Formats: sequence, structure tokens, C-alpha cells
Amino acid sequence: MCPSCEPEPAANGNGHANGASNGTNGSSNGSNSHPGFTAVQTKSNPHPHRANPYQPVGDFLSNVSNFKIIESTLREGEQFANAFFDTEKKIEIAKALDDFGVDYIELTSPAASEQSRADCEAICKLGLKAKILTHIRCHMDDARIAVQTGVDGVDVVIGTSSYLMEHSHGKDMTYITNTAIEVINYVKSHNIEIRFSSEDSFRSNLVDLLSIYSTVDKIGVNRVGIADTVGCASPRQVYDLIRTLRGVVSCDIETHFHNDTGCAIANAYCALEAGATHIDTSVLGIGERNGITPLGGLMARMIVADRDYVMGKYKLHKLKDIEELVAQAVEVNIPFNNPVTGFCSFTHKSGVHAKAILNNPTTYEIINPADFGLSRYVHFASRITGWNAIKSRANQLGVEMTDEQYKECTAKIKLLADIRPITVDDTDSIIRDFQRNLKLGRDHTTRPE
Repeated sequence: MCPSCEPEPAANGNGHANGASNGTNGSSNGSNSHPGFTAVQTKSNPHPHRANPYQPVGDFLSNVSNFKIIESTLREGEQFANAFFDTEKKIEIAKALDDFGVDYIELTSPAASEQSRADCEAICKLGLKAKILTHIRCHMDDARIAVQTGVDGVDVVIGTSSYLMEHSHGKDMTYITNTAIEVINYVKSHNIEIRFSSEDSFRSNLVDLLSIYSTVDKIGVNRVGIADTVGCASPRQVYDLIRTLRGVVSCDIETHFHNDTGCAIANAYCALEAGATHIDTSVLGIGERNGITPLGGLMARMIVADRDYVMGKYKLHKLKDIEELVAQAVEVNIPFNNPVTGFCSFTHKSGVHAKAILNNPTTYEIINPADFGLSRYVHFASRITGWNAIKSRANQLGVEMTDEQYKECTAKIKLLADIRPITVDDTDSIIRDFQRNLKLGRDHTTRPE
């Protein structure tokens, strides 16, 4: 029902054609993802690279065109309900993320278990381009273990909301501040990166937050972190807090957004607009509960904002393979509406849409699937198809008719589609029978079976 459009060279120079096969798991958009279907041709140059009319107005604080990804599939992702990564799988995922081009790979705390520590040490020895981080509690015991693993940096976190201070660790802000200073100075003495983050930042007292961030900034952290631990923040709240924090600290700002209320991607984008520098992601967004900002979803958002930056930095054609790798490891399917790689991401069905897409795909696509090594599809075997889509399919079959005849043929297809679901074979049979009857001079107004 959804033949792909004519393959075209991928625009990112990765050597993958737009119609190339891109794996399994029921969500491939490559030419083999719909067995038996062939391409529907669209006009050339479907996505001219001119200025985006919806691109945000420039802001001297915005980092939309200059951000870094801290990829946390091997830390936050391990907290996903189905997740169990053995050492071999962790190494495979780490290498794939590194090849994709992420800036940092964050690992589970080596203090969590003996195997976690061994895995951390093993990945540190791989010689990856990405910097390796580990995520620990704000506690000297954890810090001592972390610095011995060979990581490039340590991410320190402690809860600062009243909920967590009372019901989790039971410490007050004075203790938190003093311990943070001790841990930060210890990690810095080993000449590796250090980030200090509050946990449950958006339910923490603003004065407490700004005070401790100012303190750790002055003693030389590389980054401070804002964490929407329960996914309660809205994009406007994110913008306001990051903008305020940007005026308090001079170091980088990392952000971590949970997706409980569906705002993780929007919150990440607003954070960058407000001056954040680093975004935490995981593949398919896996993590505690509903997970965090998904890597693929963030790429979809950011390529619309600054295509040249994203295309120049990340191997987008690798995204689908990474998602399938992780999906298989945690035994989930890639959602049909997953940004970019979902089964329906570049599928067009309405007759009005199909006509426009066949003329110029920018009419109903803000993202070019070729940038990700993928294809678009036109779904023509349905009651809402249009004659332009049927004409395109007929041309594939070598059937030439007048526009009026295509319209009559389309009406016959719609008659059958009103009775039952139809397939590509049904549609092709009607087209061929219609042409045959034309050649034989027969009446072609027969009722569908």
C-alpha cells in the first residue's frame, strides 16, 4: 500500500541511497520494508536547502546551533524496565553511539555493582572518540571508585527538592553544599571533567538552586546540571530557569528531561534556546519510567533548526541501526510514530497530500528522509486515494492513459475500497483491467467484486 518514492542519493554523503534497506523490527522505511512494493517517483530536488522560514530569531544566548549530546543509554537506559545489557552488548552499543558521533557516553555508576565497575573499565579501554562519563551519587566513596576506572569525567548528582531531602537521602542544603565541594575538589584533583547536578530541579527551591550552582561554579566545575527528574516541567518553565541560571554561572549547562508528560524533546530544545549547552539523551528515550529525551527525536527537532550543524556532526544514516540494536536488546518494537524511523514517519495517504508530495515533497515534509538514509511512501490503495497517486502507480506499471481515464480508474478503485480493505495487487488489477477494457473498447463501469 505504501510504495517508496524514487530512490535518490542521500544528501549527507554517506553512500546510502534514499531507497536503501534499513533493517527489520517492523519499522523499516527502506525499499525492502514493504515487500513487493516498488518506488513512486517524485520530482527532483525535493528539499531545496534554503533558509528555514520557521527558524528561530537569533539570540546571543542560544545554543541551538552549537550543542553537545551526552548519550545515556548505558546509564539512564539501564534503568528501563526491560533493560539488561551484558558487557558484550554494552560495548556494541557504545561503539555504535561513538560511530554516530555523540560527544559523550554516560555509564552506570561503577559503585552500583562489581560488574558495573568492570564494564565501565572495559569501555574506557576501547579508545572511543566520545568522552566516557560515569554518573555517581554526591558521596566520596562513589567518587573514589569512579576516578579509578579511567573515565574522562564524573557526573555527580544529589536531590535538592524538599521531597528528596526529606524522603530520599535525608540531608539539608548545608550538608549538600559541603559534600559537593569536597567531591568536586577530589575529582578535579584527578584532572578529569566534573559536573554537578541537582536532582528534581524543577521542584527545588530556586534560591537553594542558584546558591549551590553559584558555589560549585566558583570552584571550577565543567558543567552544572538541571534535571527534570519527574517530567513535570513545561517548555516555558525550562526556558525561564535556564535563562536565569545562565546569568548566574559561567560554566556549561547540562540538561536532563524525563518524558512523563510528553515534553522531553520540547524541553530540550527550549533549554538550548535559553543557553544550555549539553542535552542528555537515550536511544528510543529508554530510561526510568517513561524515559528521557530520545536521541532520534532530538535529531529530528534539531535538523529542522540547523540542518548544516546536525548533518556535519552526526551520522544520521546510522540512527535506524542504533535504534534497532537497542530495541532488540530491550525487547521492544520501534513505535509506528517514532520520529524519523517509525513505520509511518514518511508515509502519505490522503489524495490531496499525495498529489503535492509527488510534485514537491516539501509541501508535507519538514524533514527529508534522505538525510537519514530513508525513503518516503505514498499509500494509494485506499478509499481516500487521489487520481494523481493512481496515475503515478499506473506509470510504474507501464500503463498510459489520459487524465480523465485515470480519474475514472480511481473511481473504480474507490468503489472497491468502500467495500473492503484493498491491497496493492487489487489496485494493480483494476488499473490493468481498466486499460485492457479501453483497448478492447469494452464498458469499464463494471461493479467491483
